Amino acid sequence: MNLYKNIKKLVEYGIQTGLTPECERIYTTNLLLDLFHEDSYTDTTIDTNEIILEDVLKALLDEACKRGIIEDSIVYRDLFDTKMMNCLMPRPAQVQKAFWEQYAASPEDATAYYYQFSQNSDYIRRYRVKKDMKWTVDTDYGTLDITINLSKPEKDPKAIAAARNAAASTYPKCQLCMENEGYAGRADHPARENHRIIPITINDSEWGFQYSPYVYYNEHCIVFNGEHTPMKIEHNTFVKLFDFVKQFPHYFLGSNADLPIVGGSILSHDHFQGGHYTFAMAKAPMIEHFHIAGYEDVTAGIVKWPLSVIRLQCPDEKRIIELADHILKTWKEYTDEDAFIFAETNGVPHNTITPIARKRNDLYELDLTLRNNITTEEHPLGVYHPHAHLHHIKKENIGLIEVMGLAVLPARLKGELELLKEYILTGKEIRSNEAIEKHADWVEEFLPKYKEITADNIEEILQQEVGKVFCEVLEDAGVYKYTEEGLAAFRRFLSVL
Repeated sequence: MNLYKNIKKLVEYGIQTGLTPECERIYTTNLLLDLFHEDSYTDTTIDTNEIILEDVLKALLDEACKRGIIEDSIVYRDLFDTKMMNCLMPRPAQVQKAFWEQYAASPEDATAYYYQFSQNSDYIRRYRVKKDMKWTVDTDYGTLDITINLSKPEKDPKAIAAARNAAASTYPKCQLCMENEGYAGRADHPARENHRIIPITINDSEWGFQYSPYVYYNEHCIVFNGEHTPMKIEHNTFVKLFDFVKQFPHYFLGSNADLPIVGGSILSHDHFQGGHYTFAMAKAPMIEHFHIAGYEDVTAGIVKWPLSVIRLQCPDEKRIIELADHILKTWKEYTDEDAFIFAETNGVPHNTITPIARKRNDLYELDLTLRNNITTEEHPLGVYHPHAHLHHIKKENIGLIEVMGLAVLPARLKGELELLKEYILTGKEIRSNEAIEKHADWVEEFLPKYKEITADNIEEILQQEVGKVFCEVLEDAGVYKYTEEGLAAFRRFLSVL
């Protein structure tokens, strides 16, 4: 029977990857049989050299649909395959023990173990992540990373309807809560039965450490408060960032801003994002240095970057934290009408900061990105937000990941770029197609720059032009533009520190 063969393959996968010890082979087999309401089992021969997890899970999911155990839709398949994977998994305490044993050797060993584990468990679905489109584009500010995110599955209408009709649930409160560990999920909340969180101590309080299931970059991790408490950029934010970097010096850690428009997608739960990756922003040089009275031991400068970034460096992170707090408090109250910087309008605050902490050799380093979320009639989504003529590529908020130089672009662009290739090569009228007419002005603007456009170079041309748009998006998000006038306004702020 194919079911027995695929169950055996899945158990073998667990043993080969170290998720399941050999002594638990029978126990794990029985757990999987129970999921399929199967009372008997006959051992069968399999090829143990060619076990592809995606194929094995697909076959088992097809069987579950055939038996009427689940509905045949991506949402219910994802809920069920997570349940299957949990049958192979060690308990949270065992994972935590292994992590800290590795940490005793080195923090790098601990994160390498945990990152591999998070992939083997299918919490990070490698076969989906590899579908993401990725490329780079060289700009005046450095090499930006571009990605079209294809690893988040689109919900089907049935599941959306089921979620709408289900009784409202507030458990877990959000997808960043500790209560997600082991949660079976539902139509409107992902299953996390195969998820294992590493508890860590940050600023004398309980926090969780995990990886993002969508890994936008290498070892993309999330560090989140053990309590469901809102995001807030304050003195303690800088303490927490460096508390983590001191424990994991090979990782950077940053925070989204704490205001709408310039903040991340989850402002309701205090969390940071980090990882083992060097973004273009971290490679960008300081174009000029400045000194702040009382902090002469801290190196400070303006970074050559499309957003407005102050970089602080010092061997003593406490001095950086003190100065960062001073800069934050000053910025939150700062108004410069000539530069269209308003601390507040009608009592609504506008100024905040996106901070990123890292260790560079013997120095601690903190990048402070100045943000402002003011809106106007001309720019109802934000003056320092992608402007309307760029929305055909990127309309969403510019959060931490984009600030550092990685574009996370919507999945719709994959199909739209394919259509654009066809229309450009055949000379069809782009405005005649509803799906891509929004790109027509953009294409008309860049096409004359290229002498020859062929099937061989069209993809590269489109990718480079998308990258240039992202660079413009970042420039729009900068409160001080990288111009003589913009830098003069930036210096006016620095002069009041």
